[in-house]
Amino acid sequence: MNTNKRLKIGEGKISGYLAIFLAIICLGATICAYFPEYLTTSEFRELYTPNFIKWVFLSVLVLSFLFSLTSFLLSKKTKLGFLAIIILAIAIFLASGLPEIKEIESKSFTIGLDWLLLDILLSAVIFIPIELFLPKRLEQTKFHPEWRTDLVYFVIGHLLIQVTGVLVQLPAVVAFSGLGLSGIHEWVQSIWFLPQLLLALFVSDLFQWSGHYFFHKIPFLWRFHAVHHSTKDIDWLAGSRTHFVDLIAVRAVTFIPLYICGFSSSVFTTYIVIAAIQAVLAHSNTRINFGFLRYVFVTPQYHHWHHSDDPKAYDKNFAIHFPFIDMIFGTYYPMGKEWPEGTGLGDVQFPKGFIKQFIFPFYKNPANDNNLDNPSER
Repeated sequence: MNTNKRLKIGEGKISGYLAIFLAIICLGATICAYFPEYLTTSEFRELYTPNFIKWVFLSVLVLSFLFSLTSFLLSKKTKLGFLAIIILAIAIFLASGLPEIKEIESKSFTIGLDWLLLDILLSAVIFIPIELFLPKRLEQTKFHPEWRTDLVYFVIGHLLIQVTGVLVQLPAVVAFSGLGLSGIHEWVQSIWFLPQLLLALFVSDLFQWSGHYFFHKIPFLWRFHAVHHSTKDIDWLAGSRTHFVDLIAVRAVTFIPLYICGFSSSVFTTYIVIAAIQAVLAHSNTRINFGFLRYVFVTPQYHHWHHSDDPKAYDKNFAIHFPFIDMIFGTYYPMGKEWPEGTGLGDVQFPKGFIKQFIFPFYKNPANDNNLDNPSER
């Protein structure tokens, strides 16, 4: 049972935590600026002009300071604002010693610290206010018992973006480079941007539905995917809880078809952004049901039923973007206006913590399985 109390507006803690979060973003950005060839992803480096960096850094810094001040004014007991000021001071001190801007040298291996900072900043700005002011589960706190585990998954998944990218792209390059697909590529890229983007979303969702389905139906694969379903407190961060094997497989069945079809780079980049935002939105703790749009695009209500611990909803709502794909394959759950009462793996006793969850699918202990190898009886 979650004994943590939900944060309340006016106590100074929300502003204090936000101040610390933004201060850490500033510190991380400063570290990236010292080692851009190792800590930034090549796809984003065109954005890193001096003016862009300066104004983004100053904006986040000022926001962090204002939240720190707000925390001080609301409550003199909390030390969160003071801690944020210390982190900001370190970031400013390090930023003052940055070398002159130079061309970033390309390295064969990088850690995506910049991608981590950009994505968590964007996701937090969008989804924390939504979950704070429009929550579905009023009793669910942002600091539920396993939020640290979800944060570890989020961090590792972003820092290793190049590793997963190489593991996904390599099979496509090796297996399909000699098939003479240039004609298909030219035809696909000749399509206008918006229809091409919708086609990319459909193709990726069709293949991801297939991969998702098999991860539920094949017992050995389910043991890896069960990590994602083990959370009982679904929110915007919980969607990152994915075993590395599951993560690689999902990205492979999603991205390889897009590589084969030859979608334009602008469409592929836009698809990545849309997929990232929708994945976070689908897991967010918000009561917004989006009206008729819930039948057009996957929404939180739709995907929460996929995570439901109610047996009648098991193995339903596999789609990531379009509900009509589940309707076609007979895996659509007729949710109406209802939401699931609970989520998770039911009575299955799943290990806690990133390390234990990473190791767990590789060994079999019948005494602790609790029907884990029978996903339909979870």
